[in-house]
Parts: sequence; structure tokens; C-alpha cells
Amino acid sequence: MKCVVIIAVFVLGALKEPLHAQRLLSAREYLERSEEMYARIQHYYRTPYPGLFAESYPSGKADSLTYFEGAGVKEKEVSFLWPFSGMFSATNVLLKIPSVRKKYLPMLDSMALGVEQYRDAKRNPPGYQAYPVQFEKADRYYDDNGLVGIDYAEAYLNTRDEKYLARAKEVFTFIISGWTDQLGGGVFWLEDHHDQKPACTNGMATLTALKLYEGTKNAYYLEWGLKFYNWMHDNLRDSAGVFWNDKKMDGKPNKVYWTYNSGSMLEASVLLYRFTKEKKYLDEARQIAEGAFQHFGAQKKIPQLAMNIDVPWFVTVLCRGYEALYEQDKNDKYVNALIESLDYAWAHTKDANGFLTKSWTTNEQEMKNPKWLLDEACIAELYARICMIRSKR
Repeated sequence: MKCVVIIAVFVLGALKEPLHAQRLLSAREYLERSEEMYARIQHYYRTPYPGLFAESYPSGKADSLTYFEGAGVKEKEVSFLWPFSGMFSATNVLLKIPSVRKKYLPMLDSMALGVEQYRDAKRNPPGYQAYPVQFEKADRYYDDNGLVGIDYAEAYLNTRDEKYLARAKEVFTFIISGWTDQLGGGVFWLEDHHDQKPACTNGMATLTALKLYEGTKNAYYLEWGLKFYNWMHDNLRDSAGVFWNDKKMDGKPNKVYWTYNSGSMLEASVLLYRFTKEKKYLDEARQIAEGAFQHFGAQKKIPQLAMNIDVPWFVTVLCRGYEALYEQDKNDKYVNALIESLDYAWAHTKDANGFLTKSWTTNEQEMKNPKWLLDEACIAELYARICMIRSKR
């Protein structure tokens, strides 16, 4: 399905101002950027397989992908599930913007068509594997399934279409099939591999449960959301409120930090505050927000960025949390810093095809490298979120 978008090109002057001195644009201008990136991805990453995208553009089939268990995996005919989810998420956010909702409703059907090609019903319970079933049998990652659960729950909240709710419930059943009492609870990273319980899996499971509760008001999902949240809080949270990557089976935490692990729990804290009205969750959200801002801000590579861009999509997950907190307390410190960082990247780091570097810096080699689908899809999501933030001011 083709997405026809009229792209308005804005010629921006060189942005030499330090962070926090740049002019923020209007909601309309940020929406145009979101739509421009979304349209570019639809154009450049399309494959002959309906509903599916390429892993990168230009094709990087000689490259090894490093986000799997074990040795590097080669790029294939279409993308793996994780990068695909970036377009599903971007579509869901664009649907929240009234002026373009009608345009993107058909794209939601296209995203559902695509993600269902990863669904494996031969193994019980059904779940989503890392690569489309028409090509091969592949591993099923619990964190990937959390992303599918969040996307389907958001699709249901956007449309109230029962088929999306049914799919979100089904994938949540798969996720909790990985819960064990080892380490006091939590879910593993990968089905049948019991070497760690990571923040990525359990944070996304927390959000899947809480978004299902938001859509159904069924206390079952709130109870599960609290179980996951409390496990994360007790096992992977440091004293500053920032989250470690995982806990090994010997009980030792792997004290590596990624932005998205704090981002998922920041959003979860805000959701729990909304649902329960217990102030402790708002206090925890504020601690996570500031802790992450300080931790990752100290690692930034250039002064024009608010923090280290470890992975653009990871920062997008953190932005989801900052957006949720902003909606509660109207403190724009964090969202403004991320907006200004992304605006710098937009103005300075595009390649010849209009795609941004993965570090949001002017690194010359990154400019030349193939661009990963997820690194670019999240830009469409971010600018759609920024449009909504700006429209509320």
C-alpha cells in the first residue's frame, strides 16, 4: 500500500546556538517532519513482500546484526521483528493527531498485516518470532513480543477495534509463559534460554500489562503490571532511579545502562500514578526522569545534544516516558532538551537520502553507512510525539 504524502521542504539556517537556545518550531512544522520521514521510509524500505520492510537502506546484507543471542546474524530479504515494530509504533502515534488520523488509518491495517507474518502458532502458546514464518523458523524473544503487545494495545486504544485487543491479550499470554520464580520472578530474554532476566523484556511486559489494563479496566492486567513493575524496581533499579540491563542467574546485576530501560519504567511509573493516584509512583517517575537525564547527559558526545544517543530508538522509549511525565506535571525541561537535540540532528546529520546518523552527530562514516530501519522509523515517531507536545502548549 502506497502512502502518498505531500512533503513541504523547509530550508533551515545553520543552527549554531548551544543547547537550550534554539527556537522550537510549531506543532505543524514538527508534524511535517514526521510525515516526511514516514514517507521516505515507505519509499526506500519497501520490499516485494506486502506489509514488510527492508532491514536497512541501502541494503547492508554483508553486515552482521548484533542484537541476537549468539553470533552475528546476516541481514536477510526483509527486516527482523524489532526494527519492523518501529513503523508500527510510529503509525500509532500519527493516528493520535486529529488532522492526519484519516490518512494513517489504512496504514494501521498494513502494519497489522506485516506483524502477523511473524506470528508463530505452531509452538504453544502462540507468539511472535524474530523473522517472518514464511521464510524460516526463528527464535521467539520475549522483549520483541512485548513490543508487539504494546503496539496492538495502542492500536486498540486508537480504534477500539476488538481484533487488536485480542492480539494484545494473546501476546501477553505468551510473555507471562516465560515468568518463573527464579530470581524472585521476572521473564527471560529468549524462549528456552534461561541465562538472564533483562530490563528490556520485563519493562516492556510491564507496559503491555498496563496498556491492556488501560483498555479493558480488567484488574488482572493491573496486577500483572504491578508484579512486573515491582520486580524491576527491586532487582534492576540503582540508587539514582536508573535501571541496569539485566540480572544473571547467579543473582548478580549486569550494571550496564541503556536509555530505554529507564524509559519504559518512567512511562510505567506515570501510568501507575494515573491508575492508582498513589503519589509514590509520581515521585518515582520524577526520580527516574532526573536520574536518567543526569546519567546519560554526562555521556553526551557533543554539546549540542542533551545526552548520549546510545541508540535512537532507545532514546525514543525514554522520550515516551518524558512525554508521559510532562502530561502530568508540565515540567518541560526533559522534553525540550530532547526536542532541541533532535532538531540539531535533523539540521546537520542527514545523508543524501534524508536519513539521520545513528549517533545524531556529523560522523562522516555514519553519513556513508546504510541506515537501519529502526534508527529512522523512530524519528517519525519522535516528531509525531513532539507535534502533540507542542500542540498542547
